[in-house]
Amino acid sequence: GQEPAFDHPFNLGAHCAKGASVREHGHGERRLKYPMKLEGGKWKKISWDQAVNEVGDKMLQLREQSGPDAVYWLGSAKHNNEQAYLFRKFAALWGTNNVDHQARICHSTTVAGVANTWGYGAMTNSYNDIHNSQAILIIGGNPAEAHPVSLLHLFRAKERNDAPLIVIDPRFTRTAAHADLFLRLRPGSDIAVIYGMLWHIFENGWEDKEFIRQRVYGLEEVEREVAKWTPEEVERVSGVPEELVYRAAKIMADHRPGTFIWCMGGTQHTIGNNNTRAYCIFQLALGNMGASGGGTNIFRGHDNVQGATDMGVLSHTLPGYYGISEGAWKHWARVWDLDYEWLKARFDSDAYEEAKGKSVSPMNTKGIPVSRWIDGVLEDKANLAQKDNVRAMVFWGHAPNSQTRGPEMKKAMDKLDMMVIIDPYPTVSAVMHERSDGVYLLPASTQFETRGSVTASNRSLQWRDRVIEPLFESLPDHVIMHRLAHKLGFGEQLFKNIRVENGEPSIEDIT
Repeated sequence: GQEPAFDHPFNLGAHCAKGASVREHGHGERRLKYPMKLEGGKWKKISWDQAVNEVGDKMLQLREQSGPDAVYWLGSAKHNNEQAYLFRKFAALWGTNNVDHQARICHSTTVAGVANTWGYGAMTNSYNDIHNSQAILIIGGNPAEAHPVSLLHLFRAKERNDAPLIVIDPRFTRTAAHADLFLRLRPGSDIAVIYGMLWHIFENGWEDKEFIRQRVYGLEEVEREVAKWTPEEVERVSGVPEELVYRAAKIMADHRPGTFIWCMGGTQHTIGNNNTRAYCIFQLALGNMGASGGGTNIFRGHDNVQGATDMGVLSHTLPGYYGISEGAWKHWARVWDLDYEWLKARFDSDAYEEAKGKSVSPMNTKGIPVSRWIDGVLEDKANLAQKDNVRAMVFWGHAPNSQTRGPEMKKAMDKLDMMVIIDPYPTVSAVMHERSDGVYLLPASTQFETRGSVTASNRSLQWRDRVIEPLFESLPDHVIMHRLAHKLGFGEQLFKNIRVENGEPSIEDIT
């Protein structure tokens, strides 16, 4: 059974429909019960020892032939923070930056757009701080259905502060049903609407001039661009009448500080990066940044998208957004109590790229993002910044449903030397290909069967306890990492200063 926590600072005694519906996840009848191997077109039950030995031997063989970058480590936002951190460290000690997770597909445009505006790409205020908002603008988001708990906080501002709610969306959603003002735009015309609102703000002198003078650089260039977006042009491009754009701008100008909330309706476009930058510019123009009740607040996809990103499960960063420069690696070598030169030697010794006339070490070369792993397999080797093509894929808590390019993905799966799928359930990865061998299915435990912390959209940490013991022959992800790391020869280094009891690393030591 389950019941909500009445003293929880975010849920406020309510229960998310998503959370309520996953109680069958642990006891689901389709759980993968034991390790399996595809051999001669038939699935065969094997032991954990056989699975780890066969997978490990093949990986070491590929490493010998094609270098460490030939194995791609696809991580997961379903790992808790400790498992995500360990996973990035695992890939580093294997010797590759070919590691990534789901956030690359969902909110990557937010991370880039917001980080390029003021340094880091995450929600700037907390859920509780929305209680202080005097106005709420939601674009490309539908929290009533996608983030039901967050809606409680929006309603608190709406009711207590009489804060008007503006919703901008192509569809009249359940969230839009609560709006004081609804703007229906053509899909993909976000910038036209935002610049249309800014046109009225600059035209009427509603911008926060002192805030801009003190804190904003380069807004005059934006003003020149905004001047081109006259009400007529905005309506032509977006389909939103001038009167509604004007009203939305005036509401946000009259009720400050206002919060600006978006989700994947704004990000998942070819111009998603531009959209997120426009949203940030809007809040800078009104002086709504760095203010309680203001901010740009980005609602994440699910429980640990933010945490796995913070922990560096990405092809271009180490934990804590340290990047992959020599200084960043030296910092983490110190944290991990490892010799930097030993760590560097784990990577391929040949340089792949040139920068400013100098050769760049593979250690400092960005890996292949998950959106392009297919190219890592299919692209001509001469066009890759690594020694050889990707020859083995590890899908660790990541199914390919969310990715485009299905036919090419299937072709890439068929071409791989080996596929390893680690998940509580057999995913689409297990059946999409037409392979007859070289596929391993390893049963991971669900998050009900392990403990650790997860990070919410606003970067608050929440501890989760183990609710049920691991079912069947499933193992928690960090236990699988322990077994595999020892097989691959870097177990001692991966778990240095981390207590291991009965084959299970201490989650608290990792924390």
